[in-house]
Amino acid sequence: MKTTIAAKSTRSGGLRLNQTTVLVTILLVLALAPIVVTDSFTLHSMIMVLFFAYMATSWNFVCGYVGQLSLGHAMFNGMGGYVSVLMFTQLGLSPWLGMLFGGVLAMVTAVLIGLPTFRLKGPYFTLTMIAFAEIVRIWIENTNEFAGIPLKGAEGLIVPNRGDDFWAFQFSTKLPYYYIILSFLAVALVATAWMERSKLGFCLKAIRGDRDAAEALGVNPTFYTSLAFAISAFMTAIGGSFYAQFFRYINPERSMGLELSIDMAVMSIIGGQGTVLGPLLGAAILTPIAEIARGEFGGGLLGLHLVVYGLALMLCVLYFPKGAIEPIRKLCLRYFGGNER
Repeated sequence: MKTTIAAKSTRSGGLRLNQTTVLVTILLVLALAPIVVTDSFTLHSMIMVLFFAYMATSWNFVCGYVGQLSLGHAMFNGMGGYVSVLMFTQLGLSPWLGMLFGGVLAMVTAVLIGLPTFRLKGPYFTLTMIAFAEIVRIWIENTNEFAGIPLKGAEGLIVPNRGDDFWAFQFSTKLPYYYIILSFLAVALVATAWMERSKLGFCLKAIRGDRDAAEALGVNPTFYTSLAFAISAFMTAIGGSFYAQFFRYINPERSMGLELSIDMAVMSIIGGQGTVLGPLLGAAILTPIAEIARGEFGGGLLGLHLVVYGLALMLCVLYFPKGAIEPIRKLCLRYFGGNER
């Protein structure tokens, strides 16, 4: 009898995995990766994977758990980037401070948009978000100066070079940028894991399952979705500030365009929306494909990576409707035991 129990214990795996263990392990591996990876191009590619993982996680914080499809999150990305750059170039304030102001502005905007729009059902929220984002993008694209503030329209803004300066968010190598975006991603993943187990997470899942039933039980759908939307917007704006300072340039097309919103949504959906690690997996799958497509075919086949995204999305819907993380999760449960948490 004891032998049988021992055999079962061995088959289920002496090491029992849970979500926290997996998350900590992944973050440790990513933190140690630059010890092995010394090539500048590879490190740059890894930074972009982490950046899009962070952005997809920010999108997933509200949309993945509520089930609403937002294709206007790039607006918050642009807000964070423009505010941090303008405060740095016009007022001489550190981008570290500017990104917080940009995040607060994005939060306020999200609340103003969310309170009325989260009452909408079906595709109307998605269409409203696209409309808001495109209106802001087109306005900035056609505005050279506003209230004495130089926006420079479609030309965009260039961040002046200040050399190796931490407070100016400028470094002579890519390594500091890697650890900064890794830190941002770690905070976003931990915040999502905490939210998933909190009252906010339970309410969001209830709203996603059946909005009318959740409301009948005393859950205020507009309040909780607007709260999560505001936090998501803040996180997205922080990512926009990082992007602008990393490339030392920002323009409305790339920072606020529909393409960026699609990137965030598709990566989260393919990886597994409504999960903590799904957006990270989606970014790890799709970002290298996008970088290769832009590098190899960007001159003649512009937008090819979006075609690849579409094919990946169709395959995911057909074979992994819960995202690519689902078969991985099942394998872990089968060979290591433990639970999803």
